Amino acid sequence: MGMKLLKPNFYLSEDVASIALQLLGKVLVCESGGQITHSRIVETEAYRGPDDRACHAYNNRRTDRTEVMYAKGGCAYVYISYGMHHLLNVVTAAEDMAHAVLIRAVQPLEGLEIMQNRRGIAANNYLLTGGPGKVCQALDIDKSWNKVQFHQTNSPLRIYEDGFNPGPIVETPRVGMSVHVGRHSHWPWRFYLKNNPWVSRPLNVQYNW
Repeated sequence: MGMKLLKPNFYLSEDVASIALQLLGKVLVCESGGQITHSRIVETEAYRGPDDRACHAYNNRRTDRTEVMYAKGGCAYVYISYGMHHLLNVVTAAEDMAHAVLIRAVQPLEGLEIMQNRRGIAANNYLLTGGPGKVCQALDIDKSWNKVQFHQTNSPLRIYEDGFNPGPIVETPRVGMSVHVGRHSHWPWRFYLKNNPWVSRPLNVQYNW
């Protein structure tokens, strides 16, 4: 099966956890600085406004940063975490429903050396692209990519289906939850391909409140 660009309707489901699951195994194509990389999505996290305390749009919060989350599903939400790391999210659901899926880890398929040069590391496992900040550095994604559409053929950032069977999937609580998130830390909305070497660490997350 050749690669098929995911259609706009894929991103419009109101079930953000389902989309996070379905994105596993898909191919993320990125064109930056005249260089093209292909990578397989192997780890995701779902975030749902307005009832998810871990979501930036919790309680219908609208700021300059979160406004893109209210756009029609299918575009990128890129923000800076801790003033250091860019993080890539896939906005989902209909307009004015602030749902998003964080891309936490990818497996290089094409352009491995490009990713290694950008990261300054020779690894070909989770040390290279196992973590959302590492993903953006390896793919050369920054805030200028905010609002880029994933489903347009001329977009520098596109997601494809190539017939890959993701196999067993692990569900765990999300990573790095603030103490203010409370019971929502237990939501098993982090998904990854079992035994995949590029998945971020720790593999399992437990919270006791």
